Order: sequence, then structure tokens, then C-alpha cells
Amino acid sequence: MASPVLPACCVAFAAVVMVYAQRHSQLDTHIQYERLGADVTMRCGAMDWDAAVTWTANGTDIDESHLNGSHLVLRNVNLTHSGQYACYEGSSWHLKYQTYLKVGTSPKEPVLMCRSNNYPKGFYCSWHLPTPTYIPNAFNITVMHGPRELICEKDAFPKNRCHIRYLQLFSTVKYKVTLTVTNALGRNSTTITFEEFAIVKPDPPENVVAKAVANNPRRLEVKWQNPSSWPDPESFPLKFFLRYRPLILDQWQHVELSDGTSHTITDAYAGKEYIIQVAAKDNDIGTWSDWSVAVHATPWTEEPKHLTTEAQVAETTTAGTSSFVPPPTTKICDPEAVVGSGAVAVSWTVGSVLAAAGVLFI
Repeated sequence: MASPVLPACCVAFAAVVMVYAQRHSQLDTHIQYERLGADVTMRCGAMDWDAAVTWTANGTDIDESHLNGSHLVLRNVNLTHSGQYACYEGSSWHLKYQTYLKVGTSPKEPVLMCRSNNYPKGFYCSWHLPTPTYIPNAFNITVMHGPRELICEKDAFPKNRCHIRYLQLFSTVKYKVTLTVTNALGRNSTTITFEEFAIVKPDPPENVVAKAVANNPRRLEVKWQNPSSWPDPESFPLKFFLRYRPLILDQWQHVELSDGTSHTITDAYAGKEYIIQVAAKDNDIGTWSDWSVAVHATPWTEEPKHLTTEAQVAETTTAGTSSFVPPPTTKICDPEAVVGSGAVAVSWTVGSVLAAAGVLFI
């Protein structure tokens, strides 16, 4: 029995499908990390140097000018070179090698900071890199209190922070914290030491409100609340530092308050808008918090009064109750009463006199 003959179009379609399948066949993908600015050479698996191959980057064919035999050579790589590279054998398009290139840098010395904003519960440490590496980094932190290593519980968010609970209060033994950062291109580390009291720094006061004082053009009343993160203000009271200035000036005025969460400013400029902020600090230890969110307020001002003279009142009243009536014609001199030869009879009216004087009635 004769075998069926396939049409030419079906053969061509089958060939295209085969090539597509070969170009997208599964092969273990390697990850290759290279330093920014380096020259990179990739080998096509176990293929000979003089074998005919084709390289692609993210699915796009690479020009042969970048090949040295079967090797792919990339000069002075930058971030745009990162991506998936694949090598195929000759015209058969058998996938021989593929890798994911990631271009980056080794880490610089990390920046590490520790602070207690909820004393006496504990403290936290946070860190960051001064410049990005563009590739994944792994951080490891070690906290020592004398010979004892403490647990640093990492936060889910932000990821670059962890918390440590105080196991002993009022200790004179210093804490030592070491942070190490590692990636595929290198590693770096930093270490800080500190005493328990030195890192105490509350969060800024909250809900700061400022308002004018009625009938007092130079006073502003300011109120605020303790930071919600400060756990025991009764046992560990805070003191406050208030600063204020009118918007028209750059120089701040300051007031330090040993207790209470309110203050009345008594030397404000009347009618000038003020900007006000408050900071907090433990009464005995640590450093001042950052400044609170700025609030604005303007001292009380008296409503302007409309002054009126008696003449203005009379004029307003007349104008509002009557309308203009032209003056009646009045004879000042009766020509018939004039006796004598050569006398000139004159007759004027009030209207003619005013007209002569340049007064125009409208």
C-alpha cells in the first residue's frame, strides 16, 4: 500500500512548528551575575569554538559582530544588558545553552542605625545601602550585649528593620550591633556600639493644635499629645520643646517646657500667620525627637468698625427719603415797579443766577 503524500504547505507548517518548539524547548536556565562595566564572555554550552551557532537576547537574534567563534562577547556591560540569553546550534535550532544575565555591583558599606522610641520596652535597628546594587542582597544582623547574643525579630514591613527587647534595664554594658550585606558580586559590613540611654529618642508629639485666643491679639494657644509609641509617660515623663515664628520671618522663637502638653504664646505679632512645631524628649536620658508636623495659626484680630459722621448720616437719610425738586422761579425785582426815565428793567430767577454761576442741574 502506497504511503500518502502530504501537501507542500503542510510540510512547511510542520517545519515551522518544529523550529518554534526547538527554540522554546525547556533547558535549565543559569543565572549569571556580572559587574557593571565588565566585559562578559558566554560559551554556548559544550559546543566547539568554531561551531556554527546563533545567539538571542530576550528572544531577538544577536548580530554576528558580537560573536567570537561560538562565544558571545559583550563589552562594557550596563543595566540594559540584563536579560535572557540563549544559544542554538547552527540551522537546526537545537537549544544548547541559556542563561539569565544580571548586571550589578557589589555592596558598599551599609548604613546602620539603632533607636529606642518605646523605652523601656526595647529598641529597633534599621539599615539601608547608600547606593543600589541592582541585584539581590542578603542582610545578616547580630546584636550582642556583652557576651550574650540577643534575638532581633525582623519586621515583615519594612524588611530592613528588626526589634530587640531589653532583657536588663539601666545596664552600663554596651550593645554591639554588626550588619553584613552579601550578594553574588561581593560583601560588606559595618558595626556600631552604644549604651542603652544613648539611643533613646521618642517619636514626635501628635495631634498638635494651635488656635487664637479671643480678645487677645498677641496670644496663641497650642496643645498636643504624647507620642502614642511612648508606653509609660507616667513612669518615664517627657519634656517638650516648642518653636514658632511668623511666616514673614525666618528666625524661630523657642520655649522649653518641663511638663504639660499645652502652652500659650504671649508675644505673637498681631494679625500675622504663625507656623508652630513641637519636639519631645525623655526628662533625663536620650535625645530630642524630630519635629512634629507643622501647624499654622493667626492671632485674634478685632473686626473693623465702619465710622460715620453726623453729616454723612444726615445726607444718607435725606437721600434715602426724598428726591430732587427743581427750585421755583422767584422774582427778585418787578420791572413794573421800577419808575423813572432810562431805567432798565431787570428780572432774574434763582435758576438763572445759578446757571450764570456755572451750576448745572441734572
